[in-house]
Amino acid sequence: MDLDVFVTAHRAEWDRLENLLRRGRHLTGAEADELVALYQRTATHLSLIQSSAPDPLLTARLTQLVARARATVTGTRRASWRDAVHFLTAGFPAAVYRSRHWWIPTAVLSTLLAAIIGWWIGTHPEVQSALAAPDELRELTRPGGQYETYYSSHPAASFAAQVWTNNAQAAAMCLVLGAFLCVPVIWILLLNMLNLGMGLGLMSSAGRLDTFLGLVLPHGLLELTAVFVAAGTGLRLGWTLIDPGPQTRRTAMAQQGRAAIGMAIGLALVLLVSGVIEGFVTPSGLPTWARITIGVAAELAFLAYVYVLGGRAARAGDTGDVDASERSAELPTAA
Repeated sequence: MDLDVFVTAHRAEWDRLENLLRRGRHLTGAEADELVALYQRTATHLSLIQSSAPDPLLTARLTQLVARARATVTGTRRASWRDAVHFLTAGFPAAVYRSRHWWIPTAVLSTLLAAIIGWWIGTHPEVQSALAAPDELRELTRPGGQYETYYSSHPAASFAAQVWTNNAQAAAMCLVLGAFLCVPVIWILLLNMLNLGMGLGLMSSAGRLDTFLGLVLPHGLLELTAVFVAAGTGLRLGWTLIDPGPQTRRTAMAQQGRAAIGMAIGLALVLLVSGVIEGFVTPSGLPTWARITIGVAAELAFLAYVYVLGGRAARAGDTGDVDASERSAELPTAA
């Protein structure tokens, strides 16, 4: 394509569109129709230039022009409480529900891996010796040792905030890094399961597995579920890059990426709940059965939230993606 000839042929249309945009709301009905037609043609021009003769300055001008025209044609909408309610009651749980075929296998395999690591460490003294000196191991696992005092070593509020921040960052990393062909997500999962398996193995070898589970289960059920959901979604995002299905790779990645952003926000709220449990319930003086009951109740409530509200929303067609009117326009291409 001869770029100079193309610009000469269509510059008048671009200038006319810019003129109409400057006038804003003061357009007649005919001029509004003309603006829509010019917006569609200019979007097509931009697509042709990007694919055939990319010119940075011209592309920048037309991109800005198309964006302004789109905002004028479709209008702008401010987020409202209705959006927040829809997100919490439909969008987020639907996204989690739709990705269940990814995060449930992730949860099962990861838990199995942690159990195997725990068994291996707990039944092999030579492995324990390789991890730390005997005195250090005793300090970790003894009554009142580091595994127990970890949860009460800081004020509850600040500890809950710190835990929430760390877990939210880990979940966000799983969601974002999934686009790198899944490898970073698998690595993050391995590190988390290794830490959990070490705790299981060392405390079981000291005959204190019940104490360890009593400390981990109250908050860990919900916390690990959120991490598994994030990891499964990240893996799904990475697989979409490899196999986008019937959609173009760009469209499929955009759809999954927008849903992943929403998942990050929703999971941050879930992890806030688990952080509060870890900061206030886990180190509390409640009996072990009561603390575990609170953790199980929180986990069951989340699963019911996903399967009841999320399942209903997913069957109604909600994907967790933003409304079509809020998405970036998919530029028309020449036939």
